[in-house]
Amino acid sequence: MDQMMPPTYVLIHGAAADSWCWHLLVAELRARGHDVVPVDLPCDDDTAGLSEYADAVLTAVGDRTGLAVVAHSFGAFTAPVVCDRIPVELLVLLGPQIPRPGEAPGDWWANTGYAQARQEQDARDGRAEDDMAGLFTNDLPPALAAEVFQRTRHQAEKPFGDPVPVAAWPEVPTRVLLHRDDRFLPADFVRRTARERLGIEPDEMPGDHLGMLGHPIELADRLDTYWAERPGAAAAGRD
Repeated sequence: MDQMMPPTYVLIHGAAADSWCWHLLVAELRARGHDVVPVDLPCDDDTAGLSEYADAVLTAVGDRTGLAVVAHSFGAFTAPVVCDRIPVELLVLLGPQIPRPGEAPGDWWANTGYAQARQEQDARDGRAEDDMAGLFTNDLPPALAAEVFQRTRHQAEKPFGDPVPVAAWPEVPTRVLLHRDDRFLPADFVRRTARERLGIEPDEMPGDHLGMLGHPIELADRLDTYWAERPGAAAAGRD
């Protein structure tokens, strides 16, 4: 990394969340000398849709360059809009709901066969449907898991009816990283949607749906590796 342009990591959280979910990863990346932009989306604004979510990201980024966008879960619906509007050198989808251009998030569940995938995962785990901790934070220490639920925000409905406002998937190098112990978006399901929708074989790391909290050092390592491996990185290092 020393001979390469350092990235600015732009972090987009999922639904009903805020930038706090990234705080351990932010600390790790900043300790490595990176600029990090953890964005707070207007998810509790009943008038804000996907375009407004992307506007919030662009405002937070400002005039920064050398961008690596990291989008978690529902944040994957905002990420291609951002990449369509500003130059981005790397897109990483983390435990993602992978959209198609023009697809409304509210239609994604049926379009991907999510319900069946979750039923199969719940049957394997022997998990009760109302066990939210078991669904989202099964890999986290109890105190950290409790804070996750204390920080849950209201999630407005408007973006779920907004088709993703891009005509095609942005021409940005894209990586998919799934969490092996994710029960909300099961690994097999994410693996299939990544192949079907992006033609990408995803990478895997430990963790539940909030793996950025459970494994921030490993995630930082992965992101730095992705940045070093992105197309054009070798040429950038010689400049």
